[in-house]
Amino acid sequence: MNRKFMEAAHRTKIAVIVPKYGLVGGGERFVSEVTGRLARNENFEIHVFANRWVANSDRIKFHKIPTIYFPRFLRPLFFAWFVQRMISRMNFDLVHTHHWIFDADIFSLHGTPHASWIREVQKKRPSLFDRALSAVERRAMAGGGASCYLPVSSIAMEAFRHEYSMLPGRWQIVHPGVDVERFSMPDRTVCRADIRGRYGIGVSDILLLFVGMNFEVKGLDTIIAALAKARAACPEANIRLLVVGRGDESKYRKMAQSLGVAEAVTFAGKQIDGLERYYRAADIFIMLSKFDTFGMVVLEAMAASLPVIVSPNVGAKDLVEEGISGFILPEHQDADAAADRIVRLSHVAQREAMGAAAAQSASMHDWESLAEKIGKIYKLQFHTKAVS
Repeated sequence: MNRKFMEAAHRTKIAVIVPKYGLVGGGERFVSEVTGRLARNENFEIHVFANRWVANSDRIKFHKIPTIYFPRFLRPLFFAWFVQRMISRMNFDLVHTHHWIFDADIFSLHGTPHASWIREVQKKRPSLFDRALSAVERRAMAGGGASCYLPVSSIAMEAFRHEYSMLPGRWQIVHPGVDVERFSMPDRTVCRADIRGRYGIGVSDILLLFVGMNFEVKGLDTIIAALAKARAACPEANIRLLVVGRGDESKYRKMAQSLGVAEAVTFAGKQIDGLERYYRAADIFIMLSKFDTFGMVVLEAMAASLPVIVSPNVGAKDLVEEGISGFILPEHQDADAAADRIVRLSHVAQREAMGAAAAQSASMHDWESLAEKIGKIYKLQFHTKAVS
């Protein structure tokens, strides 16, 4: 028997499930970054099942899951049914899903229980679509005694523990990764001159950075209020705020105007290419979300050597060492506490020391390390499945 045949015979055949592979979104990036790296491992044969994808490896085999558009409430049920129908015919060793289906060996949980998300975060009555998705989730939880569940943060873990009286299977928090080199390498002096010059921000100004696509959920109102308080407490620092992302700019411009800080708040709009240069041009990163299962921008900021200020509702707080690499506020709408932390970080020595600690923490969460961790989970789950 030749060597290539022997290698193929021992490869673990894995199905990876996600509606959108390699497209915009934190969960989507998690899947493509990790799966693309695992596909290089000769021990794994990777198949991706998705509605849409952007291929990042010629070693991955993609399978199309069709989408039904009407009635909308049938989408979760159809996706789960069709996926199970396809994978049942292909004799996989492991099924790793990043979206709710009826049964899998490994469930990566990028969010919280859907019912609690609708009830506690969106604060609305569940639609037929919401009920259908929750039904698939409950089915997966009910039959998951032999499954491995991987929530992305302690916030996600606690939400499932709160929603379900008994958690099935084995649970392990697995945080997302970050491209450490991308966010740490751009020259800070060059970036400060370029980005600050572009928006009329002084090189010596203390620059707060916010990055987010939903201003309301991400707590921009509290951040602007905190900015006003911090500027009043420490006028000599000339603290500024740069907002990167998309949202209702006019609403927050009016808010800044009413608080007397309109000239200190700059909106840069959505930035995709070169986002790392914005991090490297700033002094402090701040995100005070009402709810964020993780918040990958926090980890990106830490990789760029920025001390971070986050609310207790941001899952990335798991990686923030209080007072060492950043600050975790007691409440997400506590503008006084946020202002106090901003003022503390106006002192260059503390800011630089905490930024260095943040970078050190982020360096332990690069994508390569995460792919290696997932690979070990695959091997353990395959062994557990084989002996059961």
